Amino acid sequence: MKKYAFGVDIGGTTVKLGLFDKEGCVLDKWEIPTIKENHGVQILPDVANSIKAVMAEKGITEEDVVGVGVGVPGPVDAEGNVQKAVNLGWDVFNIPKVLGGYLDLEVKAGNDANVAAYGEMWQGGGKGCSNMVAVTLGTGVGGGIIIGGQILSGATGAGGEIGHIHIEDNETEVCGCKNRGCLEQYASATGVVRLATRRLAKDDAPSVLRGEKLTAKAVFDAVKEKDAVAIEIAEQFGEYLGKGLAAVAAVVNPEMFVIGGGVSKAGEILFDYIRPAYEKYVFHGCKEAKLALATLGNDAGIFGAAALVLKERN
Repeated sequence: MKKYAFGVDIGGTTVKLGLFDKEGCVLDKWEIPTIKENHGVQILPDVANSIKAVMAEKGITEEDVVGVGVGVPGPVDAEGNVQKAVNLGWDVFNIPKVLGGYLDLEVKAGNDANVAAYGEMWQGGGKGCSNMVAVTLGTGVGGGIIIGGQILSGATGAGGEIGHIHIEDNETEVCGCKNRGCLEQYASATGVVRLATRRLAKDDAPSVLRGEKLTAKAVFDAVKEKDAVAIEIAEQFGEYLGKGLAAVAAVVNPEMFVIGGGVSKAGEILFDYIRPAYEKYVFHGCKEAKLALATLGNDAGIFGAAALVLKERN
């Protein structure tokens, strides 16, 4: 009887792995380094060897394992073909075929942000919700869209890239995607710093942010202290993000937006700035969507990866 699943979240620095039971409880979790030399050729063999070592240690056989789910930082289509993962040095290939060949287990793969969204729907901030959008406000802005309990990955696996919605016509700086005016340039941790830098340069208005190292955390800490300049920055952040989420809502009509990533550590005060702009721009039929904080943190990826193989069986 199959009792276990493995969830794998491949990042640019480390690979996070988790062993789960059929009910979705994490039994063990660990990390291995991501070896990116030679176009990342060693990454999947290392993952396979790490899983085999844990199986041997715990007396788990192939017959005990439902499968292995994998989240990857790049577009992954419905068949598990990665359409290049630049941060890993990967070109186009089929992840289930390659990793499954090393392990002799069923493998499913998806984009890491989509997979993390799936994890939040399964066991996190969106539990019990089958139509949701997860938004990750980290170094960039990631997104994952769940419709009817299924990941919306799109034709090439690039569905949910909400960080690259065009939101500002007058931007001169270039986004990491080579376009200008993307949501990511204002709503990510680095985007909040960009807004703060520009606001502080605008005039000499007093602020606790002056002379401090500018971070998204510093900005929202200052907001909590009622710093007027920080509040202006938060309002601008909320205007951009609320407008972007309104655009997403008009297309997919979610029950809920689950907000995660480093910026989300500021807490529900974020919603005070996102909600007014969202309600200002959103189509009336989508106005009731809830805002919630993600709860799985850095484990969302391994939970979602395990869910790729477990939810299909349950």
